[in-house]
Amino acid sequence: MKIVRPKLSNLKLNVKIRLYFFIIVLVFILVFTMIFTTMLKYNREYNQIVHSATIASGFSIDFKSEFDYKMYRIIIGSKPFYEENPYEDIEAALDIATKLQNAARTEGNKDRGEAIYKFLGNLTKHVRKIEENLKETGHYDENMTTLENDIRVLTSLIQDTLLEYIYYETLEMEKVRAEMEVQMVKTMEFSILMLVVVVVGALFFSVMISNSISKPIKSLSRITNQVAKGDLSVRSNITKGVEVKMLSDSLNIMIEKLSNLIETVKIEQTNLREAELKLLQEQINPHFLYNTLDTITWLAEAGKSKEVVDVVGSLSHYFRTSLSKGKDMVSLREEELHVRSYLQIQRLRYEDILTYEIAIDEELGSFRIPKITLQPLVENALYHGIKNKRGMGKISIHGRIEEDKIILTVRDNGVGMTEERLQQVMEGINNRREEHKKDFYGLYNVNARLNLHFGPQYGLSIKSTYMEGSEVTVTIPCSR
Repeated sequence: MKIVRPKLSNLKLNVKIRLYFFIIVLVFILVFTMIFTTMLKYNREYNQIVHSATIASGFSIDFKSEFDYKMYRIIIGSKPFYEENPYEDIEAALDIATKLQNAARTEGNKDRGEAIYKFLGNLTKHVRKIEENLKETGHYDENMTTLENDIRVLTSLIQDTLLEYIYYETLEMEKVRAEMEVQMVKTMEFSILMLVVVVVGALFFSVMISNSISKPIKSLSRITNQVAKGDLSVRSNITKGVEVKMLSDSLNIMIEKLSNLIETVKIEQTNLREAELKLLQEQINPHFLYNTLDTITWLAEAGKSKEVVDVVGSLSHYFRTSLSKGKDMVSLREEELHVRSYLQIQRLRYEDILTYEIAIDEELGSFRIPKITLQPLVENALYHGIKNKRGMGKISIHGRIEEDKIILTVRDNGVGMTEERLQQVMEGINNRREEHKKDFYGLYNVNARLNLHFGPQYGLSIKSTYMEGSEVTVTIPCSR
């Protein structure tokens, strides 16, 4: 009959120590206690930080845009106040702000939690003011001023303060990790010192016991170092030693939660950006509509019924493509029809200064493109290039395939731009200079939507020569 002996590594620590020397028992119980207590302490601190960050993640990253839009709809009368009930959103945010105050590890974040609470209180006052104004007529301008100067500012402050809260909680996590690493070094130094004391009498056994403790700790230290460097794909695979395995499992859980939290924040930020761009995409320039209606009016008064029919038809095509049943992507053929309708309308208004040409290869018609991509480029060429030039101007639109990319160009022979002005435009559309971006919002919007749909390697490029004209190039992948 074969006798099964338990492996030494699977024995409890006190059993292994009783098998050897009484002095080694005292030494290694002390070492183990220090290691276990230290790791348990920092494990609790890590869990507390993750807990507070998890609470913060419950605060919707869309709070600002959703609340601002809700108040805007209330003010313009699109939705009644009682149906939107913004107080419910504020109450939910107040509950999270209270939890943030209680869960914060630092005085700074406690203050930030309290600041969010105060901001929400002020937000309630302004909402109540708008609610009272809505009961009376004649307060529209006052309500819009409150929305722009008070509510939007407060929601921005709330969102910025929340991001600061998460940022400083993350810094606290790094601080805890650094402290744990220092403590582990001190513990290892102490362990080595104890080993030297007992090495004469129990060299072999002391090495064996120290390895049973130090190896898992070193493994955990390597894991925490990799996590600190931003590698959240690592996991601890310790299977021996009940206590250290528990710590290893807790560390794995913490890394998993942190990875999920970061991924969630990235997804929410991407969704927010996509929603913002979609809202901008769906906006229609009211001045263009007003001017077109004015054109229809004077054509009708002049008895030019055929021209009226042409303008109305072009306007119908323009808006049908703009709406496109809520789709974000349309075929290049639809996009060409949209920009052609726009140019036909503008041609009637500016027939003394504008001609145009559209030459897009027929084979490109079925490829997909974000809707309302070409029209802002044509509008920019008309208003900033052709109208500022004396005499007749021309806008040319061409499309072709180069390798696996679609190249669309919008060229005008307007006034063009100086090198300095061109540099400002490129900085604006690439979001590098905020003070320039607002001057070229149409180009920025198109470029941002192309980056979002296809990646940063696609988008707009611009060439321009002063007093000769400009050329905007759209580069997108071939996708149906």
